[in-house]
Amino acid sequence: MQLTIDASTLVAESLRVRGRQLIANPIFDLAIATAALSEATFEIEKRIVYLKRFRQLSSSAANVLRSEVQLLISQELSLPAEAMYAEYIDEARWRIPRDLDDVPTVALALALDCGIWTADRDFFGCGLPVWMTDTLLAYLDHHAAVSGR
Repeated sequence: MQLTIDASTLVAESLRVRGRQLIANPIFDLAIATAALSEATFEIEKRIVYLKRFRQLSSSAANVLRSEVQLLISQELSLPAEAMYAEYIDEARWRIPRDLDDVPTVALALALDCGIWTADRDFFGCGLPVWMTDTLLAYLDHHAAVSGR
């Protein structure tokens, strides 16, 4: 299943074991817009520094997490060139008027003709399928039951 992933979802899920497993699941073909990846990378680092500062992670654990997340992103997410979805930017703007930072994610989903993995309610009503993490987990459970795995 091909999906675009929004920045806030990548941040939240990449810092969780369950989320990293979901991102790495071979059933998903995940793409991210360049601007969303930039935002997510910045926020992930901020959160790792926060966890380290408030002693929820040791320095070595923070470095391991940082490396795991960077590897996961480089291996599991495709980063299409902005030119590939540039022609959809204007349409994406009117589809998601509440948060212009989300426009590239919608434009990419339009270009790929796929849904969006997000927990951000701003995406609801944009005219594209929106998948929340719990729905993706239920989809995987259903897929496993149907396929006998």
